[in-house]
Amino acid sequence: MMHRGLSKRNWGIAAAVLAFLLLLPLFLPRFYVYQISLILVYGLLATSLNIVLGYGGVFQFHHCVFYGMGGYATALFLTKTGLPFVVSFAAGGVFAAILSFLMGLITIRLSKLYFGMLQISLGSLVWAIIYRWYSFTGGDDGIHGIELPDLVSSPRGSYYFTLAVTLLCLFVIYKILKSPFGSVLQGIRDNPVRSGMVGINVKRHILAALIIAGFFGGVAGSLFVVVDRTVFPDMLFWTLSLEVLVMCLIGGWFKFFGPMLGAAIVIALRTFVSGFTVYWALVYGIVMIFVIFFLPDGVLGFFEEKIKPAKGRAIADKG
Repeated sequence: MMHRGLSKRNWGIAAAVLAFLLLLPLFLPRFYVYQISLILVYGLLATSLNIVLGYGGVFQFHHCVFYGMGGYATALFLTKTGLPFVVSFAAGGVFAAILSFLMGLITIRLSKLYFGMLQISLGSLVWAIIYRWYSFTGGDDGIHGIELPDLVSSPRGSYYFTLAVTLLCLFVIYKILKSPFGSVLQGIRDNPVRSGMVGINVKRHILAALIIAGFFGGVAGSLFVVVDRTVFPDMLFWTLSLEVLVMCLIGGWFKFFGPMLGAAIVIALRTFVSGFTVYWALVYGIVMIFVIFFLPDGVLGFFEEKIKPAKGRAIADKG
């Protein structure tokens, strides 16, 4: 009975949050609707990174190369082919997954820091190709003013489309991580040697996780095209990957919704603090230092630690 009550309460919270998100564009200015759309995009991107980082223990330092690949794939399909929007949008996740598979085949032989450094090198190579290929990708100018269907071309339409796709992706990722595959992935994170000793193919599972993470990272890149109607080479640059990694750490990289919360915190800091000072990065750095020293499990992990003892005391008092 107690578990069922908690489940009902969680469903009630989820329904309230969904209703709030659906009503936001009706009373918020266009600028804030755009910012919330970015939070959804980067939240999905950070959650996709957390599949291999928080749940797989893989130090993926250049995850944004898949984000950029997804964005460019969708943008190029929209601008250079006559294919429907649905096909062009789906191409982002597919091409990002293919790139993740190819890079994974090369990097999977290494582990921890060496894996991350090799991935940065390969990702930088992809960035350089897109940055220099003016005739196809637009080079350092990128691609701007991408035409979209009327359904998603307005700020409100793009917001609702981004919200729907993000919620669907989060649901699928949650189901994957709660499946036996997700349990095996966490076992590999905790002890890869012992996992291999009991018959688990560690490299195959990690490669599968990399492909899944790359796919959803690519979907996030496609969503950025819908929100911003542009792509540019900096989407694939390694510094953005570092920022997304920070989102996971601030929100809580061992919690499913931690990266989403981290994305909201980082984008809010970048948006509002920069309105008061050009040194918003200084405030950002101070917040990061505070989290590292005082909130090692992230903001969400900190609140969960405070809530659980309170629940235990409440149950004991009822008993």
